Amino acid sequence: MRPRESMRQDYEYQRHGTANLFLSIEPLCGRRQVRVRNQRTGHDFAEVLRAIVDEDYPDADTIVLVVDNLNTHHPAALYEHFQPEEARRIAEKIEWHFTLEHGSWLNIAECELSALTRQCLKRRIPDVSTLVIEVDAWTTGRNNANVTVDWQFTTDDARIKLKRLYPVLKEQHPGERSEEESRRSLV
Repeated sequence: MRPRESMRQDYEYQRHGTANLFLSIEPLCGRRQVRVRNQRTGHDFAEVLRAIVDEDYPDADTIVLVVDNLNTHHPAALYEHFQPEEARRIAEKIEWHFTLEHGSWLNIAECELSALTRQCLKRRIPDVSTLVIEVDAWTTGRNNANVTVDWQFTTDDARIKLKRLYPVLKEQHPGERSEEESRRSLV
């Protein structure tokens, strides 16, 4: 400090813990469920899947599950955590779909997590029990308001925006050689 200068003090951030949120959403019905866990392990993921199958949709024949490519988001997490019979029972009810690598923006749950962050979590929450209360209140409010997801991204949009991922097919007439075959015959 120099004479006649104001005293300066730096802010020290002190982390008091972390938590992980697992969000499942039924976009056309406007129903969502958020489960707060202390960690983000395969064990936690397996427990959440069991809850989705047994508590959220016990009468469903098939549950369509869209997940990102996180290392714990795979059917093997069930077999690592549960006995084989239980893991298979849960896995057989789930139809797995994975978003593109680096394409989590295609995941509707990511969009819903963004709304959760803006509307509820964009502040300091002192502990996990308060987090659970706050997230449950937010979830109840969204579910009661029947907030649905109007997904506007179509297959045609995907073919334009993600054209590098779609193969280009050229119609070939019978008897006509492909470009590759023509190149090979010239060599």
